[in-house]
Parts: sequence; structure tokens; C-alpha cells
Amino acid sequence: MDGAGRDADGRDGGGLPHLEGGSDRDGVTAAPGGLLDLLRVSAFVLDATGRIVLWSPEAERLFGYTAQEALGSYAGRLLVAERHLSLVKDLFARVMAGARWSGVFPIQCRDGSMRPMEFRNMRLRDVDGEVYALGLAADAKTVRQLETDLAMSNSLVNQSPIGMALFDTDLRWLRINPALERMNGLPAEAMLGRKLADVLPTVDVQAVERALQHVMETGEPLLDQQTIGRTAADPEQDHVWSVSYYRIDDPRGHPLGMAASAIDVTERHRAAAEVAEARERLAVIADAGFRIGTTLDLQQTARELAEVAVPRLADFAAVDVLDSVLSGEVAMAVQSDGSARFRALAVAAADETDATRAADRVGELASYGPSRVITQSVREARPILLPEVSASMMRRIAKDEESAAMLEDEGVHSYLAAPLIARGDVLGTVSLYRTRNPRPFDDQDLTLAAELAARAAICVDNARLYSRERNAALTLQRSLLPDRPPDYEGIDIASRYRPAVSEVGGDWFDVLPLKDNKLGLIVGDVMGKGVHAAAIMGQLRTATRAFARLDLPPAELLRHLDDILAALGDSIATCLYAVCDPVHGWCELSSAGHLPPILVHPDGRSELVDIPNAVPLGVGGIPFSTERRELAEDTTLALFTDGLVEERRAPIDEGLDALLLLLAGEPRPLEETCDTVLAALHRMPQDDVALLLARRASSR
Repeated sequence: MDGAGRDADGRDGGGLPHLEGGSDRDGVTAAPGGLLDLLRVSAFVLDATGRIVLWSPEAERLFGYTAQEALGSYAGRLLVAERHLSLVKDLFARVMAGARWSGVFPIQCRDGSMRPMEFRNMRLRDVDGEVYALGLAADAKTVRQLETDLAMSNSLVNQSPIGMALFDTDLRWLRINPALERMNGLPAEAMLGRKLADVLPTVDVQAVERALQHVMETGEPLLDQQTIGRTAADPEQDHVWSVSYYRIDDPRGHPLGMAASAIDVTERHRAAAEVAEARERLAVIADAGFRIGTTLDLQQTARELAEVAVPRLADFAAVDVLDSVLSGEVAMAVQSDGSARFRALAVAAADETDATRAADRVGELASYGPSRVITQSVREARPILLPEVSASMMRRIAKDEESAAMLEDEGVHSYLAAPLIARGDVLGTVSLYRTRNPRPFDDQDLTLAAELAARAAICVDNARLYSRERNAALTLQRSLLPDRPPDYEGIDIASRYRPAVSEVGGDWFDVLPLKDNKLGLIVGDVMGKGVHAAAIMGQLRTATRAFARLDLPPAELLRHLDDILAALGDSIATCLYAVCDPVHGWCELSSAGHLPPILVHPDGRSELVDIPNAVPLGVGGIPFSTERRELAEDTTLALFTDGLVEERRAPIDEGLDALLLLLAGEPRPLEETCDTVLAALHRMPQDDVALLLARRASSR
């Protein structure tokens, strides 16, 4: 027998197995709780004389005396100190008379120590009427510790602002603290014994039950699990709770149930969402500053605005400008009848959607009456927010009934229109739609849209002003350049001019009839861009024509042009002038800081003509020189400006070598040669391009 009164195979002293639980055939559990094991409550029985007649294994563990030592002994002499015997005898007499006694009493244990024990004593009577005393005892320190733990736990549960709940293994409510009652808006009585779904029908109960089941099976807690829903405490508004789940085990490690703690973090969640939205708005504005206005092209700027807005602000966006903006001017935003004429410039959508077909096609001109929302926006020069779009309001947004039906089918539920205003002028609108995003536009979105529209409007206006200036410069330049060269005796002429994609410069060329069937060829490039460069170019071209009539040698003509340009101020130009005599077969060339021409011989060889290169026109003080070359039949002379061969990311020598290769070979028609050269070297020139080809005709 071990100290607990059991043998090695778990049988008690009578040879019966020690049972710690089980269940009968009806499934009623017989598993014990763990609290009595913690307390180690011992039981013993005294006869009427005070002798020990029954002694439990727990008494053996608690007091240290074996059954053989205790049974038959007087309890007072075995367990009580001498000084306490009279008190014990008095208490024993009272119990035997029928009184109950409970309290803490010092006991003398077998190891000689005195330990306070908590007792519950009562009288027993057997079938023969004999009287006995039953004593139940536990270590007083253990009892006090459990009482303290239970009191603390009870206070924490009841007074904590954190909602707490206990569930059984079938996930039914066992206990709810007051904080959770307030969260759920129900008294504990309405929840106890019921399932989660019966109490919280508007919460994602399945997710909660999955979490509880996971913790039940694994024993691993799940912390800070967010749950969203509504309760009877606030049925009109969603709340967010941070919930943690734990498994409750008895001292043997057997699951007793589940515990959950919940904190309402709705305000914190809302604040975090607002901070995230504010950061996103700042990010959109920063992105807009980086992405909008990369070029001075109106349509590209509008497309950049739409692409910044989608999908971070809207699911679908359209940018329309007033038709007058495309002409470079800004007229009244609305007509006398209250309508406005718009030109669609860009459409963007987060996904492939029929909503894009409901918008005006890019480039399409449309006139909208005064009831249209975008007309109202440009008329009143203010953004218009429609948080919820009704069927009737959809007619004011869409261009027609069919488009309104498309937008309804795509789920458009919120709309925002912001005017494009720059330097006090209304230029157009950006229209924003929400379909997949369930949240309607709000005042914060309105502010962000207005900020994007303001930034884009400045870029649109810059593009408008630039377009107006570019058109003026291009018109002036083209008016000053020669028309298609006429046919000349003994020499074939072909030319091309391409303005820069971005800003027009001061490139020019001309073909000048001279005396004795000679011909003057000139190309030049005024430094600078825009109207000013075109105007200087026009003056140089006019002066060149006047001096050419005097039949001046090339170097002398350049000297006169240099004097004129110096008198015009801080203007500089490069120039190449050639006088060709197709009758006698020669040409004379002079250069003022310009790229050398290319000579293509009848056998197909091409070479750069080595001309002493003086400084550009306008520098002054340095004489110009002339180079004379033979001009055999079928020889081609090519004059050009640097825009043809210059590339920002490559040395100019590479462009010259490429041009030499393109011009070399068996002679081809000059018009075809011009097209081939331009197609190969510059489809979208960043600088003006002028190309002038002259070939001495064959006498055969």
C-alpha cells in the first residue's frame, strides 16, 4: 500500500480499482471536478469516546498518519497539542450533542509540525442509533489561497470594463460579466444556456464558432481577433470588437470550456481608418503632383488626371473640357441659353465595364443643357456632390436615357463633379463615379477631388496657353517658309520641314533664283523657341532674299546677315549658304557655325563637305570663308538642320553617320529620299527639322 492507501496498480486497500470518473449507459458524466483535489479535503470519523474509527486516504496525506497509526487512537491525543486538549474536549462534546462546528484549529502532524487546518464537524447517527462525529478538514493556507483567488477572479470578472464570457464544450453561454451584458444589450439570464447565434444573430457567428472550436481542439489561444456586427445595445450601427479566445482546463488538463474576452474598438478602428484615409488622400495628392502635367499635351494631361483618380478615389472617371479651350481660348463657360459645349478628353475605369460606353467618346463634341450636373458645375464654378444617385438624378448625369440605363446596370450609386479652374477661368470638369466601392462620396472626397482638379487645371491651362503660342509660332513660321520649290533648269530640288513635337523653333530653309541660271540654297537655325524665334527667322529670310538679288558671294552674304542679327539684340543663329551653278557644274558654300552639308557623288559615295566653320551669326567680328566644290551630273547636295541628326541620348556623330548611310547609294527620286530619311531618323522630332536636297540634272 502506498501513502494514499492504494497499491501500485491503482487499487485501494480492499482490492477494488480506484475510479476517477467515467459515464453510465445514459451518458451522464461522472467525471469529478478539480477543486476538491486542490483542497485535499480529508474525512475521518470518531466514536462517542473520541476514538478514530474511520480514516480516509486524504487524512493520511494531510496529517501524515497512516490508517494503522490512526485507527483506534484517541483523536485528541494524536492530533492536538497538550495545551489545546481541554478546548478540543469541549468542542467534541458540543458536536456530539448535535451542534455543528467549523473553524481553523492547529493540528499536530506526524512530522512534528503544527499546521492550521480548517474543519467542518458534525454529528452522525448509524442505523442502531449510535452517535459518531464526522470531521472534514483541509489545509487552512490552501483554503485561504483559493478563497483569495476566487474573490479576485470574481471581482475582476464583474468589475472589468472588458466583456468576458464562459462557454461550455458545446459552445453554450455559461457565464457573462456585466460589461458583456452592456455590449450585447441583453441581461445574462437571456443568454445563459443558449447558443451564440441565438443571442447575436447580426454578428458573424460562424467565424466566432470556428475560432472557438479551433482553440478548443488545439488549446492554443487566439488573440485580438476582429469581429464586426451589431447587437441589441446599438442595432443601427456596426461595431468592431477585438476578441481573444482561451481554453479553460481543469488541474488534470481536461477541457472544461472556453473563455472569451471582448473590447469594443469601434472608435479606435474608426480613428485608424480615418488616419489611413488621410494618408491615402495625401498619397493621391503627391501622386498627382508627380503624374499630372508630364507634358504640355491637353489630352495626355486629362488622361493622367483620370488615371490618378481611378481606382484610388473613384471606380470610373471622365474628363471633359469646354470646346473653346481646344482652340487655345477661354470663352464663357455656358452659352446664352444655359447650355455648355464640352469635348471629351479622357475616360478611365478600374475594370472592364459598360460604364465607359455610357461616357462621351474621347474627342467627341457634346452640348449639354443647363440641367446637366457638369453644366451646373462649370456655370457655378463649384464642385457638386451627389452621395446617393436616384433614378431621376441619373438622367442629369448621363448623356441620354440609354447611358443612364447603362450606369444604373453597372451599379453607379454615388457621383461627384469638380470643375477645372485655373487663373480664374473654368476650363472643364472631372466626373467621378462609384460602383464597386460601396462607400458613397463624402466631404473628404469632395475636398480631394477639388484639389486634384485644381492641380490638373493649372496643367491643362499651361497646355492651352502653350498650344496657343505654338500654333501662333507654327502659323508664322509656315507663312515665312517657301512653298513647294518650282522646277529649275538643270537642277532638281526637294525639301521637308517638320516642326518639333513640343515647341516650335526657328529653323528655316529657302531656294533663291540667281543670275545666269544659278541657284542659292540656304538652311538656318535661330537659337530659341516660340514666336520670338520664328519672328527672327522671318527677318533673316527676308534679308537673305534681298541680299541674294545683289548676287553676293556666300561669305559676303553671311557677313551682312551677321550685321543684321547683331543689331537685333541677343539673338544667335547658325546658317549654311550655297550658290550652285548647274550649267558649269560647281557650287560655293559658306557656313556660320552650321553643320556641314553632305555631298553624294554619282557613284553613290556620300561625304561630309569640309567647310571652314566660322562662328554663328550674331557673334560678329570674325570673317567667313568659302569652299568651292565640283558639282558633277547626278551629284546630290544635302543641307539640313541639327534637329534631323541630333539625339539627346547619343552623340551627334552617330546621327551624321546614319544620314550618310541613308543618302548613299544609287540615286533615287529626291522626294522618295526625303521621306526615307525622315521616317528613319525622326518620327517625333524634339527639335525642328529642315532638309533641303538639290541634284544636278543629267544631260542624257
